[in-house]
Amino acid sequence: MIVAPPSGNTFPPEPYQVLHVGFDTIALSIKTMLPPDLLDYFESQKQIAEKEQRDQLVEWNGVKLHLKGHGGKGYRFIASGGPHGANWAFKKPNAKDPWGVRVTFGSTFLATLGLGAARAHLDAVLDKLGMRFAHDDISISRVDICTDILAPDFALDADAFVMHSSTNRRDYVTGFDASVNGKSGRVTSVTIGSTRARQIIIYDKRLEVIQKQKAHWWAIWNKIRVATGQPDLSPADPSQKIWRVEFRAGKDLLKDTSNIRTWADMFARFGDLCAQTGDVIRYTVPNTYDRNRARWPNHPLWEVAVAEIVSDLSEMREGEDPTGVKSVIREQHIATLIKNIRGTSVTLAALEGRNFEALPDFFGQVATKLTHSVNSEPEHVAKMLKNAQDRYTFVT
Repeated sequence: MIVAPPSGNTFPPEPYQVLHVGFDTIALSIKTMLPPDLLDYFESQKQIAEKEQRDQLVEWNGVKLHLKGHGGKGYRFIASGGPHGANWAFKKPNAKDPWGVRVTFGSTFLATLGLGAARAHLDAVLDKLGMRFAHDDISISRVDICTDILAPDFALDADAFVMHSSTNRRDYVTGFDASVNGKSGRVTSVTIGSTRARQIIIYDKRLEVIQKQKAHWWAIWNKIRVATGQPDLSPADPSQKIWRVEFRAGKDLLKDTSNIRTWADMFARFGDLCAQTGDVIRYTVPNTYDRNRARWPNHPLWEVAVAEIVSDLSEMREGEDPTGVKSVIREQHIATLIKNIRGTSVTLAALEGRNFEALPDFFGQVATKLTHSVNSEPEHVAKMLKNAQDRYTFVT
């Protein structure tokens, strides 16, 4: 979807282009408990993870997870299925507390596979783990949905939001976390509301992707560019500003206000909840001649974002093969490691008094030493390799 932004600029502005729309986070609890044999297995593997101070790769009936050596927030076991899986938390079985599992799907899974795949993945994993539950035995506690928009001319204005007077607002300015009040600097993020209830956030997604090295998002965004015959977006071009508009529904809003608990509830009412959010909180074009902020018109960026977010849920899934995104994540790890190897090797050369011309021969000598080290401690190095393979099993 492409919409022209407001006029008034010195040069004709570029249109707004939607690069991505979909769910960003989904968290839910399941009314089921670990079977005794799986409980024993997790206990033994958790002890290994705790002893070796690293995540332990576990496998049960074809399900692979990285199990941590600790629990947290009332859960005995914490595990991850990698960037294309889910994050899992399991309680120790307790008849007085039957809600024994918490599952969180993150942005990478949902951006590449979608909502339908998340639901199918949840059912398949718990079935393989021998954990049975009915359709009503789930409780959705958080749903985030977002759209990313290419908007080169857009500048975020914290004072352009119109909302209920009781709604909280947090502003973030480039370089520091603070209120915009009296501070100079470009506003990069504005958050309104609370995590347990209704919350919206508009932020500079391009900046966040670069700062947190989430290189796979360029591959996701460039899908639409390729499909429309446009050149790829690049992190090297600061004029290609990408803004994310995100609606977040917390536990209180989902359950108490909208009566959304199960998958059926979500498909029936979540679209209405998003539409309501787009009305209760608005990003506008301020009119300094009208003191009644309620009459300020919606900003075109907001109109585009709300229209995309409240679309039919069945269309909010990419359903693509995640191999391309996996490849980007893997190549990013490789590039980082090669950079580290180069830096460490050059530092070693400096410590040994080598000059620049001697570096090629020195690198060969280092490789020879590493080979001798492998041959002298084969069991230890083999274990190191196995640990590394386990650590990156979900992106290789």
